[in-house]
Parts: sequence; C-alpha cells; structure tokens
Amino acid sequence: MVHVERTFTVRRPREVVVEYLRDFAQAEAWDPGTQRCVRSTPGPIGVGTEWHNESKLAGISTELTYRLVEDSHDVVEFEGKNKTATTVDHIAFEDAGDGSTRITYAATITFNGVAKLSDPVFKLIFERIGDKTVDAMTRTLEGL
Repeated sequence: MVHVERTFTVRRPREVVVEYLRDFAQAEAWDPGTQRCVRSTPGPIGVGTEWHNESKLAGISTELTYRLVEDSHDVVEFEGKNKTATTVDHIAFEDAGDGSTRITYAATITFNGVAKLSDPVFKLIFERIGDKTVDAMTRTLEGL
C-alpha cells in the first residue's frame, strides 16, 4: 500500500473549492497523471457518480473507474478501481480565514496480486506526484 498526504491552503472560498473538486472530471486540470477523465453516469453529481479515468504515471498507462463515495461540505472522497489496484482520493476542507480554504489531500493506493511488489517504487513516484498535485491544484483553484 502507498499513502501520500499533503495539506495546503488556496485563496478561494470553501464553497467554490468543494464544488469544483467534487467533479472528478476536473482532475484533468489538477492531477499530473490524469490524461482524460469523463463522467460515465448521468444526472447530478452525488454519492455513486462514476468517472472513467485514463492516467499515465512513470510511463505506465492505466484506466480506472472512479466512484464518489463521500460528498459533503467537509470531505469528498473518490474510490478508483481496476484489476491491478484500488485507489482512494480523500480530500478534506476547512476554512482558513480571509476567504481561503485549507485542503488536506490524501491518496492511498493498494496494489493487488504481484503488483504489491512494486509498492516501494511507487511510493517514491507518488511522493513526487504529490508535490506536483499541490502545485497544479493550487494554480487551478486560484485561477477559477
């Protein structure tokens, strides 16, 4: 299992930040690995909404189905699955004053079968991606 967590502040109100990030299709703008992310369920976004995500990390392409599993003013959480891994993206929000929002972004990736052997390598890769995610998410949110 690989776990990466970052806490940072963006100069945007919580309502704007939560509304934007609860649509996982927006990951194309803030997730360095996401190349394409398309909602695959109709209707308004809420618990149970799914997205098809295509990512490329360290030269490896993968596709996952993400599902929104928690949707509140304080937390949005997505679970992504394919035959090789399950990933949980947990994003928590709190007011930071002056119209800013403190975000705690945690990604936990659990590899299945022989893919578990790659945990140490992917830990290093995801630590670097974590820093890039903070930069891209901050830039994207503050540009709204």
